[in-house]
Amino acid sequence: MEEIIFVVEESPDGGYFARALGNSIFTDADNIPELKDNIRDAVKCHFEPNEEPKIINLHFVKNEMLAIA
Repeated sequence: MEEIIFVVEESPDGGYFARALGNSIFTDADNIPELKDNIRDAVKCHFEPNEEPKIINLHFVKNEMLAIA
């Protein structure tokens, strides 16, 4: 596997959570640097050493709501 993609979203309770597309890998953290470390650890735990993806792509999603006045 060359690349794995994670969708990263802000948690309603604060912090962030991430989920891999096409794999059952999920993690969360209070801040972005901690989340990146958690994602690396989760990927290492999920794959065998010779099967790990070379690139981890983080896709940040931000939802905003606007009121119509």
